[in-house]
Amino acid sequence: MESACLFITAVVLVGLFPTKFHVTDAAAVWLPATATFYDGPTGGACGYGNLALDDYGINTSALSTALFNNGASCGGCYQIVCDAEKAPQWCLKGKDITITATNFCPPNPALPNDKGGWCNPPREHFDMTPPAFLTIAIYRAGIVPIQYRRVTCTRKGGLRFTVNGNDYFELVNISNVGGAGEISKVWIKGSKTNKWETMSRNWGANWQSSSYLNGQALSFRVQASDGRTRTAHEVVPFNWQFGQSFQSDVQF
Repeated sequence: MESACLFITAVVLVGLFPTKFHVTDAAAVWLPATATFYDGPTGGACGYGNLALDDYGINTSALSTALFNNGASCGGCYQIVCDAEKAPQWCLKGKDITITATNFCPPNPALPNDKGGWCNPPREHFDMTPPAFLTIAIYRAGIVPIQYRRVTCTRKGGLRFTVNGNDYFELVNISNVGGAGEISKVWIKGSKTNKWETMSRNWGANWQSSSYLNGQALSFRVQASDGRTRTAHEVVPFNWQFGQSFQSDVQF
């Protein structure tokens, strides 16, 4: 079932400060959107793969183009309630769910927005896993109106770094990010080169380095979308191999 999910671009005012500054969850503005459910990979377009289940469980969602923000929204957390005032027959009143953005719901230009093109721009839409959807609505509904807001992500353990790529570049997937959940900047440093290098977002939550760092312990500096920064020193040992995953002892 196609759907869409949205990345919050609205400005939340606390005093006169925009959302890039830390605000409490209670201060976050509730916004209208829609939700459906789908059976598919939980970490597809963010690159989390099976780690999505390990780190984020089954309470995850794909986001529409308006919310996905070209992968910058990967890892963000949203509190969702079904809008019982608009659809009392489909909503489970008084129920809410907090989901993690782990996938992308692609648009379908062949369908109008009210005939199944739920993920088409500019719609804000969440395509949730069935268990997450059934927490707030009944199965027969298919699609429901919702209210959502950005909330703080709570994670167990530290940031996780999964190293992929080849001998010419490292492609590092960063998951299990608490706090804002979303990553805005990443730096990498090899134990021999001892110089911080800015990584570039390749796709989703995958960050790329073009340096040859094989045989070196790897450190990472990660900046979240709220501006806070954490450094994981030599979290990847010198004898690492592509495809391995390493969990740090630092968290937001």
